[in-house]
Amino acid sequence: MKESLKTEWNKIEQQLWNLSDYLYEHPEIGDQEFESSKLLANLLKDHGFTIEMGIVNRPTAFRAEYKSDKPGPTIAYLAEYDALPGVGHGCGHNLIGTMSVGAGILISKVINQIGGNVVVLGTPAEETNGAKVPMSEQGIFNAIDVAMILHPSDQSFVSGESLAMDAIQFAYTGKSAHAAASPEKGINALDSVIQLFNGVNALRQHVTPDVRIHGIIAEGGKAANVVPDYAVAQFYVRAKEREYLNDVVEKVKAIANGAALMTGASLEISNYELSYDNMITNQQLSDIFTANLQAVSDLPINEAKQGYGSIDMGNVSHVVPAIHPYISLNKLGLVAHTQEFADQTITEDGHTALSSGALALAGAGYDVLTDENLLKSIQAEFKNK
Repeated sequence: MKESLKTEWNKIEQQLWNLSDYLYEHPEIGDQEFESSKLLANLLKDHGFTIEMGIVNRPTAFRAEYKSDKPGPTIAYLAEYDALPGVGHGCGHNLIGTMSVGAGILISKVINQIGGNVVVLGTPAEETNGAKVPMSEQGIFNAIDVAMILHPSDQSFVSGESLAMDAIQFAYTGKSAHAAASPEKGINALDSVIQLFNGVNALRQHVTPDVRIHGIIAEGGKAANVVPDYAVAQFYVRAKEREYLNDVVEKVKAIANGAALMTGASLEISNYELSYDNMITNQQLSDIFTANLQAVSDLPINEAKQGYGSIDMGNVSHVVPAIHPYISLNKLGLVAHTQEFADQTITEDGHTALSSGALALAGAGYDVLTDENLLKSIQAEFKNK
């Protein structure tokens, strides 16, 4: 019956290619993917899925489910479809969304025979304020046994790691004054930000090599002859594991408070984006996916690449067995978040990746649904990690 997945794919392949190309031509940034989410959800609805829009209080998020008449596990495919300002789908989310939707449709065609349920989750704003975070926190994955997503890249890589990340804003309030005539009457909020950066730079020597701390001055004053009474710094703080990241963040916050004491400014600390946890790949699920990708693609699959970025799929991997592998766009050296990357998604190689990816995701889902011992092993590994 697994062989029938290819037959079913042939029926919808051109439609999925066209949909992916349309998303490329009409990119929508995070939490504004109104047309993109509607198109993907409506296609699933056309294939018998029950649709719930606007889950976790995010208008462009959705949950689509196809239930069989037989008991069994529930597998989930996660769809992304947010674009980047200026470069559109420079991270290939037009492919990610259509691959996951395609895989869900394929499983729906055989699930009445094999049992279980398939869910496709529309997950907005991965690039900025990822909806997978509230989904993980609000129980969306409670009834799901495994979760999968597939990301395009210049080459194929097995699922690996990502860094946990906090996005922290430090807003200092001082007191304005004439910078030349009466500087002694002012409190320089920008000086606090500068001392914060100096302190963070000193901290770098005393953290593990995986830590990444990088920031900007979002506000630093309006005129050189006015003591800045308000200044803002925004930082991303990352580390390999959430527990250690929490320790580093506390040190950065202590530096920020020290900078306020040095100048006399007041400080407000907040998170300006949602926090991402580190990705924990379920190795057995990853191996199953890799075997299925090898069965449908002749392109080489590399070992997991060193991950210094952060993804909201990391939060998912802390609540359910999950994978986040990469599929080749067959253009070595292709750099993500560029127009060249976006353009590659609508080439023949991009369409091939979409087809191979959807089939591999569906094949891995089929294996989980039909092999009770495999699922038990996946769940045992998850509990141990």
